[in-house]
Amino acid sequence: LLGGEVYHYHTKVMMKEARTGGQHLWHQDYGYWYKNGNLRPDMMTVFVAMDPCNQLNGGLELIVGSHKCGRIDHVLVHGQTAADEERVEQIKKKSSHVVANLNSGDALFFHSNVLHTSGPNNSNVRRYACLFAYNRADNDPVYKHHHPNYTPLQIVPNSAIDECTNFSDLSGKCLIDPDQDKTVNVQREDHQH
Repeated sequence: LLGGEVYHYHTKVMMKEARTGGQHLWHQDYGYWYKNGNLRPDMMTVFVAMDPCNQLNGGLELIVGSHKCGRIDHVLVHGQTAADEERVEQIKKKSSHVVANLNSGDALFFHSNVLHTSGPNNSNVRRYACLFAYNRADNDPVYKHHHPNYTPLQIVPNSAIDECTNFSDLSGKCLIDPDQDKTVNVQREDHQH
């Protein structure tokens, strides 16, 4: 779909419990990933519904064809990276705004420049989804950040599983350091008790 070799960029689980809100503002995934040093939007997300997702429980909403508009300027709004609101409204006037009604197990593939949002979950039903992000191998970020750079996979024989002796070394698998993350605006205060 991206026209070349890809690698797994990252995965996350989006959990919207029943009656907990959790609105995401209009954005493009590339609005975040641009800040990570990915020079081109040759990236995509696969949104897999773990529960039914619809407008009532904060399901995914998209603007059809919005990836053709290129990268929209993004600003920080309440800790979220959000697309320029005026530009989004103009694009919505020219394109269809749809809600992705998904059943458990359904998958939606979308380009990193597709404008999307999700409303709060004010229903009595939770909405969990697993999101898998992919990047083209030749679009490797120009600097290190909290998501991995491209690493070619080496095919090994099945016997390598039996020969593995390292079950607990988590070196290089750190959680996100907010002080180093360019996609969020987090101010940390040390409190002494």
